Amino acid sequence: MLKIRLLIFLFCIFTIMILPVNVVAQQNTAANHYERGRHFMAEENWYSAVESFLECFRLNPAHAQAVAALAECYYELAEFDEALAWVRRARQLSRGNMAAANLEVFTLIALGQLDAASTLVAEVLRQEPYNREALFAAGELDIARNRSSEALIRYREAVRRYPDDRRLLISLALVTLSLGDGEAAINHINNALKQHSDDYRVYYFAAYIYAQNNRLQEAIRYADRALHFRPHHEPTLSLMASLRYRNNQFEESIRLCDIIIDRNRENMSAWYLKGLSLTRLRRNNEAITILSTATTINEDEFIRAILEDTLIASTTLEDPRRARWAAWHFEKARNFRSRHMMDQALFEYRRGLRLNPFAADRREYAELLRLQGYPARYLEELRFLQDQGIADRSLNDAVETYGSLLSNNLFRQWRVDPVDLAERHWKTAVFSLAGQSSFYHADAGAVAASVVRELLIHDRNITPMNLELRQASFSQAFRQAREAGADYFMLISVTENERDISIKGELFVARTGSSAGTFQTFRTGTDRLRDASKGIVDQLSSAMPLRGRLLSRRQNQGLINKGKADRVQANAVFDIVKKGRPQVSNEGIGLTFSADELVGRLTITNVDEEICIGTLTVNGFFDRIEPGDEVILQQEISAARIAPESAANPELRALLRTLR
Repeated sequence: MLKIRLLIFLFCIFTIMILPVNVVAQQNTAANHYERGRHFMAEENWYSAVESFLECFRLNPAHAQAVAALAECYYELAEFDEALAWVRRARQLSRGNMAAANLEVFTLIALGQLDAASTLVAEVLRQEPYNREALFAAGELDIARNRSSEALIRYREAVRRYPDDRRLLISLALVTLSLGDGEAAINHINNALKQHSDDYRVYYFAAYIYAQNNRLQEAIRYADRALHFRPHHEPTLSLMASLRYRNNQFEESIRLCDIIIDRNRENMSAWYLKGLSLTRLRRNNEAITILSTATTINEDEFIRAILEDTLIASTTLEDPRRARWAAWHFEKARNFRSRHMMDQALFEYRRGLRLNPFAADRREYAELLRLQGYPARYLEELRFLQDQGIADRSLNDAVETYGSLLSNNLFRQWRVDPVDLAERHWKTAVFSLAGQSSFYHADAGAVAASVVRELLIHDRNITPMNLELRQASFSQAFRQAREAGADYFMLISVTENERDISIKGELFVARTGSSAGTFQTFRTGTDRLRDASKGIVDQLSSAMPLRGRLLSRRQNQGLINKGKADRVQANAVFDIVKKGRPQVSNEGIGLTFSADELVGRLTITNVDEEICIGTLTVNGFFDRIEPGDEVILQQEISAARIAPESAANPELRALLRTLR
């Protein structure tokens, strides 16, 4: 019995001694994982860092520093929902942790929860008025709310208090640049370079800012310095590849893209830039192969746009690759149509028919026009299919039926062919300046300009002129548009990040070069390039007065070549002006003519698809109204229809986010 008691006593002593040792060992192991995670963070190896911190958390769930570090890693990986969950857990573990509170602010901004972010950053600044991270977060919040001028003031004040802070100096430079003051931005980034001459990140942003000022040689030099300090920094490699492309060093750009793709096959910007560089070298078959491969990895609107433009420019209509890529658009159009998204379906059908005009899918496009209320255009498409020998019995029956139904339309009664008489009265050139390039897609402005021009082809009031999209300077664009006889020219520019895009269209009078208006759209989501481009076209179309021509008159009735397809409605009133007299205004959008040249008015009474008739009213004692005179629609245009869409600069937001 004594032996048993002795054994129990010895066991208890051993347990008491060994238990703290195990706990300490476990804590030491957790600390090791934490230190390993911090090491990975310093190398920007976020995946390995997450693994280490998760293991640290498993061993010690109360390790507040590991939890906060996990949140930061998820933030860097753009997993903002996950980052928010972890940072809130970190704040529960460490109530007074202002760094975690600031990280929550940044995460809320990234998630678009701006009111919650504002409340939290105000609370932090109330407790610590000069908290550096909070001042930085407050500036980013201003940017997210599209208050760049307020952010500029805030960053200036912060830099005054912390004149050597790298992030604040770079942020000040970037915000200044976004407001159009390129020289001041260069001064700010030069200040950062003086104080942080061994920091690759400062050189990276210096290269970006100099590039945006079109000072490519200096930008290349700074990018090279960044790569000297951090040879495999992927953002710098991407920037350098873009700079080489803009400097017409296409082979070098391709070489750098290959390096990036070898390291990260998911980098779609590198695939895009390689394909773009190959097209500039006129190695179109190689470009098509590269871009086609890229679409199998991940869908990217810019890649598809360049691929399709290259196919159209370099292959014949009979090339089977055209039919294959057109089929993708037709399938997408059917998907949109099944969800009653008719405008999106029309775009996809038209995009597909641009690649393969003789596709039998044109019949589906024709049917969509019929459902939209355009029977004459439906009949026109069916007759095109007949002419191509793509017809069956039901199609032939439809042609006969609709030909009979339309026999009593206005154009039959007035004996005119609306298709032959269709005219567009605004000649508009669409350009992008060669120096305008996006942080994510090089030459993004030219790609967007191509989509805008394609959409304008289907606008019945505007003629997009077939001129070179890329222009070296404003003066060259002005010369090209003026000498080609354009009424206006538009310069397209793009700012974007991986998820959002903002397109700006600046309109100028081609005769004088004066500003006529500014249009801007912001979109997010999978079809953002298409939707933002369409937003620019819609704003431009709404801003242009509707013009037409008096085709014929019978006593006090007049027939004009505009109708339902041009959004003309009954009781609309057109001015009738002597033929050839209206002139494009010297600035702004509009027409000028003298009171004597206004010969009458036309009040619409009957609207057909392509044409309409109305009652003529003479201006003055004598009847001077003649066929061929110009008609101009008098209408009140809501400012909301043509006002630029206000949104924060997505490129600036993405760049500021990388400074964390």
